[in-house]
Amino acid sequence: MATEYLCKACRGILNVKTSIILSAINANNSKKGLVYLNPELGNYTVTTHPSFKMEEGEEYLIKCPICHAHLNSLKYDHLVRIIMIDDHGQEFDIYFSDIVGEKCTYKISGSSVEKLGPDAVKYIKYFDVPEEDRKYL
Repeated sequence: MATEYLCKACRGILNVKTSIILSAINANNSKKGLVYLNPELGNYTVTTHPSFKMEEGEEYLIKCPICHAHLNSLKYDHLVRIIMIDDHGQEFDIYFSDIVGEKCTYKISGSSVEKLGPDAVKYIKYFDVPEEDRKYL
């Protein structure tokens, strides 16, 4: 079984061949299009149509291309959440930034947090739980 990425709402499969496919809309709804992300965690290669230019530092609303649910986290500002199922069938929450150019990814399973990317320190406050509080997770 290969790694699969799923919508957090409909659990539809978001990856096709070598990309995770998402829909993106900027804040004022003037730019929208499909975004192809590299499925390798920590690889921040993004592909879009040449006419869909995403500006560095701009925040986007990310949606599922299947059910159109918002994938931006309601719990954590500036992060998007999707689900990953690895080749062993283990499920993880994957969070990444909705701001173009920020390179941070968080792979979460229970109280275990793996952080990737040079900007990962920016949002780690959301996931850093003191050791004495982990028993409540």
